[in-house]
Amino acid sequence: MKPPQKILLVRTDRIGDVVLSLPMAELVKKKYPQSEVSYLIREYTVALLEGNQFIDKVIIAEESNDEILFTNNLQKIKSEKFDTCIVINPTLKIALIMFLAGIKNRIGTGYRWYSFLFNKKVYEHRKYGDKHELEYNINLLGQIGIETANTADEIKFNLTASENSLHEIDSLLLEKGYKPGNKIVIIHPGSGGSSVDLPKEKLIQLTKLISSLDEVTIIITGSKNEIELCKEFEVSDSVKNFAGQLDLNLLKALIKKSNLFISNSTGPMHIAAAYDVFVLGFFPKIAACSQNRWGPYTVNRTIFVPTIDCVNCTRKQCAKLDCMNSIDIGKVFDETRRVLKIK
Repeated sequence: MKPPQKILLVRTDRIGDVVLSLPMAELVKKKYPQSEVSYLIREYTVALLEGNQFIDKVIIAEESNDEILFTNNLQKIKSEKFDTCIVINPTLKIALIMFLAGIKNRIGTGYRWYSFLFNKKVYEHRKYGDKHELEYNINLLGQIGIETANTADEIKFNLTASENSLHEIDSLLLEKGYKPGNKIVIIHPGSGGSSVDLPKEKLIQLTKLISSLDEVTIIITGSKNEIELCKEFEVSDSVKNFAGQLDLNLLKALIKKSNLFISNSTGPMHIAAAYDVFVLGFFPKIAACSQNRWGPYTVNRTIFVPTIDCVNCTRKQCAKLDCMNSIDIGKVFDETRRVLKIK
């Protein structure tokens, strides 16, 4: 195979999905240093790629009402004259755009009915959760001759935070009454609904326990749509609520400055893992959304799963058995103190 010259990585979904594709850019550049690596993403995830030395160009997908526009994006991609594209999250519309754009090497899954639009296919069923999502992503690179051991201590995300964002977060923390020197624990109660969450009441209980610790500041984060949810976590003066106040650049900077990140399966969890911030996470046993596939890709983590003994888990079964409610918050609090080195 002729070495690729212009490569397009396509990941037009959410924050966590994009983070888990970032190591691909460095792997491509190390194998083909003279190649040009571009990314096609949604506008709201652009901040995840800023400052990445292995990405030459970022192409923002044109949208209307959260829908990818077919003709506009086809013209945009066709004009770039890519010779290779790697479609990490396949949809019919994206696959068709890549086909009609005349890209010679079109890499994607072999398990969709429209996979005939790809001429280099990878046959792996992600829904079974046999591997981590990042590893499924990287395995696509095998079609252009790139192999890797996929170990957590070797993978690099190259996620940056600008000095301006770091300074702005310092100012916001002081405005909120943060005492410099306190350890920062971020609790992110919301999620995108892609998994089954720890009951809200249990996470509030954990927040109360952590708020009793000396020299610890708890930061609650969330989107504008999660403001009301996050208000329920304002259980003491040591809790600072930042919900709806941070853009993605500021959220990155805040996470980078934190000592511990606590959440269900959510995009910001993967940002924390990319920065080597210790993560406490809550995951169901359902294969498609389990820790095995979607857990933070780092050695600095502790994952809590339901203690109920069940097999072949489904969302319906999880709801019926109230599985996530079996997680012991006392044990989570003990692990919090261990990570923060508080007796």
